[in-house]
Amino acid sequence: MKHIIIGTAGHIDHGKTTLIKALTGRNTDRLKEEQKRGISIELGFTYFDLPSGKRAGIIDVPGHEKFIKNMLAGVMGIDIVLLVIAADEGVMPQTSEHLAILDLLGIKKGFIVLTKIDLVDEEWLGLVKEDVRGEVKGTFLENSPIVPVSSTKKTGIEEVIQLIDKLTLEVEDRETDDMPRLPVDRVFSMSGFGTIVTGTLLSGTFKVGDEIQAFPGNKIARIRSLQVHDEDTPIAYAGQRVAINIAGLKRDEVDRGDVIAPKDSMKETLMLDAKIKLIKNINRSIENRTRLRLYIGTKEVLCRIVLLDKDILNPGEEAYAQLRLEEEIVAKRGDRFIIRFYSPMFTIGGGEVLEPNPNKKKRFDEEAIKELQIKEEGASIDIIEKIILDKSKTFPTIKEISTFTVMLEDKVKGEVENLAKDNKVILFTLTREIHVIHIDYFNKLKKAIVEELETFHKKYPLRQGMSKEEIRSKFLKNAKPKVGDRFIDLLIEKGYIEQKMESVYVKGFEIKYNGLQLKIKDDLIKAYKENSFLPPKKEDIFKSLDYDKQEIEQVLNSLISDGELIKINEEVYLHKTNYEKALEILKEYIGKNDSITVAEYRDILNTNRKVALGLLEYFDQLKITKRDGDKRIL
Repeated sequence: MKHIIIGTAGHIDHGKTTLIKALTGRNTDRLKEEQKRGISIELGFTYFDLPSGKRAGIIDVPGHEKFIKNMLAGVMGIDIVLLVIAADEGVMPQTSEHLAILDLLGIKKGFIVLTKIDLVDEEWLGLVKEDVRGEVKGTFLENSPIVPVSSTKKTGIEEVIQLIDKLTLEVEDRETDDMPRLPVDRVFSMSGFGTIVTGTLLSGTFKVGDEIQAFPGNKIARIRSLQVHDEDTPIAYAGQRVAINIAGLKRDEVDRGDVIAPKDSMKETLMLDAKIKLIKNINRSIENRTRLRLYIGTKEVLCRIVLLDKDILNPGEEAYAQLRLEEEIVAKRGDRFIIRFYSPMFTIGGGEVLEPNPNKKKRFDEEAIKELQIKEEGASIDIIEKIILDKSKTFPTIKEISTFTVMLEDKVKGEVENLAKDNKVILFTLTREIHVIHIDYFNKLKKAIVEELETFHKKYPLRQGMSKEEIRSKFLKNAKPKVGDRFIDLLIEKGYIEQKMESVYVKGFEIKYNGLQLKIKDDLIKAYKENSFLPPKKEDIFKSLDYDKQEIEQVLNSLISDGELIKINEEVYLHKTNYEKALEILKEYIGKNDSITVAEYRDILNTNRKVALGLLEYFDQLKITKRDGDKRIL
């Protein structure tokens, strides 16, 4: 079922609230001060049933320029707007400002209601209509109907209702299969219920019991109950006015401007990349780093604008810009916003979010501007690909990409899998998480690692290769250790490099000894093999073998990297067969006796304490054994 939100807009005291009362039978002025002064200060909400059977929510926004912040909080998320103009006054300053705001926010449907027609004659009414047509020229209301109304006498009210009903057929359905987001426009508490927030559900669905988060911040809560149009409901849909009774949040822990969304579904930001457009009929330009007021969702925040492709932005012009915010917010690509001068406060333009979590950009950077053009014009799959490219150095998960894009994880996963089929991204799994990197980054990193190994082989021809840890620390600093190791494994799986023991090397690389080195190799293997569990010290090897010390060292290191010799510590080296035998003896002994001491291990190996202790500590590091007091257990 389609859910419709109707909003009013217009100058103060032009009859918006009275019109809504005529349509619904309800007064949206809630506050005593509002009823006393006869003007709307806060947002008013109600609903009514259309002839077609649809139930439409309706928002009454304040018209006074002092309450423009409240007006902006109300018009976010409306489907159809009624621009209300009093026939006895015609177009007024807030009429023009509200119209500009609606146009900048991308609202597509609506019409004009001329109220208080009982106070003017036909000739005057004709002049006002002509004036109104001139005012709306070039906006989304240029060809819209103008409906004359007297709310007090109910003249024209039926026509307004019929026209609303007709327009509902043209309103596009909201995305119920998207990430649910509700910008908070009102917060209060009720005895026996606790904290309640209201707002328009922009996308997705909320269910009773859902775990939610109030952004920005880490305030985690749960939906205790939901109301739509004053009725309890187990589920709320995109396009509905919703009241959420929140369990786990106090009244002072959530404010107007916060966004209610699923836990960990959004990422706070202090910057926005955006396309900015200034209103034509203003007499001010924007210079780089001008301080502005940003209105997005139901949030107001101060910011400075960094113009990326212009030195100055003049009335009616557009520009790419980065907004540097003075406090954290959350946003989604495609969100519309309004900007006003910091002082004096008046609306100057608006725009669309192109990237809610950008890196800092330099002005007139051609690559950065090209990137924003892609994000402005591209389909969701193109945008996801660009984000993956930007974030590849951190090896993001699909869940993290989902958070960056504010899209449902399943939707992101589907797009990423399509990119993988087209060989544009590389996927790999670690535990339950799927990590993704762009093919360009993969190729760049693969090339750098292979070239580093080739250089290493030239410098150290008798070493099998570099350790994973060396590769990881040099090329994968931004990845978690397990993720870095998994990437190296991926290069091995794809056949670009190979691994032996802890060494990785270029595919096909083999250690090649010359005649002298072969003699040294044979002598070293003999020395370590024959002395089983009482291996010679390094310095004794250097003395006993009649070769250059440097040559011996080189071959010794080669045998270690090749796995022929096992380096237990700086003083103890064992031939691999003796090492394997020592391990077998250890396991057999503990299997029979449940544990082993250093002294017991020394005796059964017929070695000294230094070797026995070194071996046990080495097995501890490998998590083969575990120390329990002065004993080792498996």
